[in-house]
Amino acid sequence: MIACLRPLYALSLAGLLAACASSPTSNLGELPRTPQASIEQLLQQAGDSQSAPANLLRLSAADLAYQQKQLGRAAAILEQVQLDTLKPAQQVFASTLAAELALARDNPKGALRALEHPSLARLGELPIEQQTRTQLARATALQADGQTLGAARERVFIAPLLAGEAAARNHETIWELVASLAAEQLQANGDADLSGWLSLAQAAKTTGPLEAQQSAIEQWLAQHPQHPAALNLPAPLRELQELTSQPLTEIALLLPQDGQLASVARALRDGFLAAHYQAEQAGQNPPNIRLYDSTRLSSMDEFYRQAQAAGVQLVVGPLEKHLVTQLSSQEQLPITTLALNYSESSQEAPPQLYQFGLAAEDEAREAARRAWADGMRRAVALVPEGDWGDRVLAAFRESWQAAGGTLIAAEHVDEPVELARQIADLFQLRQSEARARRLQNTLGVAVAAQPSRRQDVDFIFLAATPQQAQQIKPTLAFQYAGDVPVYATSHLYTGNHSQAQYLDLNGIRFCETPWLLNPEEPLRQQVSSQWPQAGGSLGRLYAMGVDAYRLTPRLDQLKALPDSRVDGLSGSLSLNPAQRIERQLPWAEFRDGQVQALPASSN
Repeated sequence: MIACLRPLYALSLAGLLAACASSPTSNLGELPRTPQASIEQLLQQAGDSQSAPANLLRLSAADLAYQQKQLGRAAAILEQVQLDTLKPAQQVFASTLAAELALARDNPKGALRALEHPSLARLGELPIEQQTRTQLARATALQADGQTLGAARERVFIAPLLAGEAAARNHETIWELVASLAAEQLQANGDADLSGWLSLAQAAKTTGPLEAQQSAIEQWLAQHPQHPAALNLPAPLRELQELTSQPLTEIALLLPQDGQLASVARALRDGFLAAHYQAEQAGQNPPNIRLYDSTRLSSMDEFYRQAQAAGVQLVVGPLEKHLVTQLSSQEQLPITTLALNYSESSQEAPPQLYQFGLAAEDEAREAARRAWADGMRRAVALVPEGDWGDRVLAAFRESWQAAGGTLIAAEHVDEPVELARQIADLFQLRQSEARARRLQNTLGVAVAAQPSRRQDVDFIFLAATPQQAQQIKPTLAFQYAGDVPVYATSHLYTGNHSQAQYLDLNGIRFCETPWLLNPEEPLRQQVSSQWPQAGGSLGRLYAMGVDAYRLTPRLDQLKALPDSRVDGLSGSLSLNPAQRIERQLPWAEFRDGQVQALPASSN
């Protein structure tokens, strides 16, 4: 009976291999294909053998498990295959599958390591299907790792190899990637196709009226008629071409001239008007600006009647939160309005209302995004006592946990005398000291033991004033946590150049407006020469005023194209579904008493 089974087993194995292997190419070896068998049948036929045919069956079984989304099983089968025993083609296949499994586990760095195997040097000798599968895995890993330009480059390279729906998806993804790059990353390089994509993204980021942006794109199309993006314009740009914009000729700027918010309003107004005068100097035909004092209004209804009678097409303001909340409770507004604050109401706002402000919650979300892109996974938080600190912490927690991060603990900072205890509690230093005391009691002799902090914290999220931050960073060092990375909101930065002050903040990373991080920005220089305070922390309000002006012709565009952004001086601006402007900010770090800009990182 045994003698009869052995030929039958060999025949079955040969049949399965014929079904799932490609024909050999020189010394590359065979590639698995979609098998005509189940995972169990493939593994049963492979048995305990470590022969080349058996390993080929295991690769087919692992791939089949991956396609069926049995990720744990696929990884377990793949671990049974020794890479160094495989032919180059099979090594490429196995490395690609390992990368795909790493991506499924949200481990892009692991995926990129898998794709560094020496066998990948021969990828170009393999069938097109394997080339595209491997390179798409690499492009996905680069994107997930925050290497946006590299991901775009990879997808541009493989575009000619794709067809049908895969080609269409890849085409739109290339645009999403280059459109998300910061302006300084949109520089031409040696590859003609990629350079064309980058220059198209530059054209799409043209500031000013919608017509100016459309004109820049039309000019690009004329200069690159054979570029893949010209032959098939990405969907968001096709939609942009279809947008029509009524010329904006009358704007009402509604701000308080008296009261507690008067100084804030002046900075916003001066930034707004500075952008208006810059547009005039550039030869544009900007709208007329009508100034209204919100402290002298009898009612918002009366204001809108006055504005309509004056031919106003867009209102910028109010600034007062209670007035914005009042507007958000309306079903309709008679004139499109860009409020300069956020409503406290949770109900859906009227479609004519947009809301824009320097929300601390934006910076908390930005800190979560940047820390995740930098590979951080476990956080503790330090925020001020009170409603502001609660809101910032809630925004950070929600964004951080949505990304997959863990918030281990949080402390609310209030009294300086409590700071050392709070940080000690965060890092469990008291437990370390207690262990040392127990050991000393057990041995009956003095024990020289330095307290040790918990080791499961990747970084600290910090929202604090400059004075609080100057106390917190040295206290971290005193409590044996000085080596823990700190990601902070802009509130610890005054904008002043105080090397002595910044030495106490050494190593802290923080997000900040482009206005304060780039002293060479022409409009900032012009404004600061007239109002020196614009170079300090008030500069954020001047930047917001500038961006409010630059947003006025773009509101329809941001609403029609949810993925589009406006590169402003208060941040990179986008519109969320609630019609609130959200900001992404650049990053900097305190180093040896200086502020050093950090490279862009997107994820």
